[in-house]
Amino acid sequence: MSQVLRTAPDSHRRPPAFYALAPGSWRDYINLLHLPYTCWHLSFVVFGSALVPALHLDRLLGCLLAFFLAVGIGAHSLDEFQGRPLGTRIPRGVLLALAGVSLTGSVALGGLAWVWVSPWIAPFIAAGVFLVLSYNLELAGGRFHNWFWFAVGWGVFPVLTASWVQTLEVTAAAVIASIAAFLLSAAQRTLSLPARRARRSPTQHSETAALQESLETCERALRLLSLALPLMAAALLLGLAAR
Repeated sequence: MSQVLRTAPDSHRRPPAFYALAPGSWRDYINLLHLPYTCWHLSFVVFGSALVPALHLDRLLGCLLAFFLAVGIGAHSLDEFQGRPLGTRIPRGVLLALAGVSLTGSVALGGLAWVWVSPWIAPFIAAGVFLVLSYNLELAGGRFHNWFWFAVGWGVFPVLTASWVQTLEVTAAAVIASIAAFLLSAAQRTLSLPARRARRSPTQHSETAALQESLETCERALRLLSLALPLMAAALLLGLAAR
């Protein structure tokens, strides 16, 4: 796939994602963040944090920053390093540096929580590092690079972690919310995978209207969901603030 991206003429290629800016310069770094999807999964942090009678705002902000560093920057940098799915021109060394610094920052925030909240956060820190590295670097022959582990790492894990940081326990509400996040993340990957393949392959003159309509339908659903989930997260926070 990466070879196709390098050799196909620009006039015969779609942008690699519906949210991608024109390649080059600072735009590559914006594209690297996959902003609609990053906001989508940060919403799960808010969902987990909102399942409490009294919100610890400092813990929520810490979780949001930690997940932004680990997922928004770290995971996506490793993903781009692994196969250039966005076709950016960011040097491989810079991608590795971004991943290393962001993951270190995320772990450091976990270390602060270890001191100020509870040392029992250590398993969550270890699980987070494992999920980012195993999924995005396709370790163990890609055994963890599939829809199930994506839904666990990008759906279940943010909800359970954020909820536990607030309450220091795994509640029934958090388990139910994590299942919902699992299903939403699985739906995201189900919709995005065929759309990504279609966008990142050369367009063909013989491409049928049905295939184009299918791509547009998948991406319309992804656009709507990527707007709906952050709005729902904002509504939950406003509801907590009004109590």
